[in-house]
Amino acid sequence: MQNIPSVDLRDFLSDDPVRKQKFVNEIGKAYEDIGFVALKGHFLDDQLVEDLYSEVRNFFNLPLETKAKYEIPGIGGQRGYVSFGKESAKGRTTGDLKEFWHFGQYVENNPKLEAEYPKNVMVDELPQFNEVGKEAYQKLEKTGIYVLRALAIYLGLDEFYFDKYIINGNSILRPIHYPPIQDEPKDAVRAAAHGDINLITLLMGAQGKGLQVQNHKGEWIDAIAQDDELVINVGDMLSRHSNNKLKSTIHQVVNPPRELWGTSRFSIPFFMHPISEMPLNVLENTIDDEHPKAFDDITAGEFLTERLIELGLIKK
Repeated sequence: MQNIPSVDLRDFLSDDPVRKQKFVNEIGKAYEDIGFVALKGHFLDDQLVEDLYSEVRNFFNLPLETKAKYEIPGIGGQRGYVSFGKESAKGRTTGDLKEFWHFGQYVENNPKLEAEYPKNVMVDELPQFNEVGKEAYQKLEKTGIYVLRALAIYLGLDEFYFDKYIINGNSILRPIHYPPIQDEPKDAVRAAAHGDINLITLLMGAQGKGLQVQNHKGEWIDAIAQDDELVINVGDMLSRHSNNKLKSTIHQVVNPPRELWGTSRFSIPFFMHPISEMPLNVLENTIDDEHPKAFDDITAGEFLTERLIELGLIKK
């Protein structure tokens, strides 16, 4: 496979059971084969996308000392600003060539989770930044809920199996700025090869070259979406839960050619996480003689903490 498959969420949302099942089959097969799709028919409109990119650029253009006051100690970078080079891929010590921001969940009717999650950080200098971020977060979350409903059907579960785990889940919207490259990087790239931690990731900003996906032959292929598409991939939590039936695919963001070093790159992934109590135990119906149980039992919260330590965002 040399490119990622494209699917249309409007098929799943239609009243036509044949179209709905077609979407389920297409996205399920894609996630078995390569773990990535490009998705049309999501809930983000063009104006919201434009407004979000505008606010994100405005934030990253602020002076470093202004951004730095939004870097909150002691929360593993889960909310607010994370400065350049702080995060590294699992197994690497070199920091990635990026800075980023985290919007988190807007909890409704659940005081326990409201107390558990860090509060979102308000940017005083940009009155629209948090409002636009919240709207985009909720539209991406809505899209992700329907994608997981399709995957529940594909896995032989009740369509609404994931709903109880992802409503008020610990999801993160991460606007990323890859600044212009000033000097020859020794061994750093914009985002080193990694798999995502979460259930699924919905990515805005994969319209140009940079994001690469590793296929089953070990070849790197460009994952380039159309203007109206999100790139959506399976994370390690869902891969684990499905006993690797749905693949969490290694991917990276490579440095641009030297002639483009002077340009910034922006991308905005939405990492869809469940509530911490969700058991990621391997689903019984994915285990058979050919596919023995591949993972120990663990909760989503325990798995997330393990991985944040590996990434260097939480110190032991």
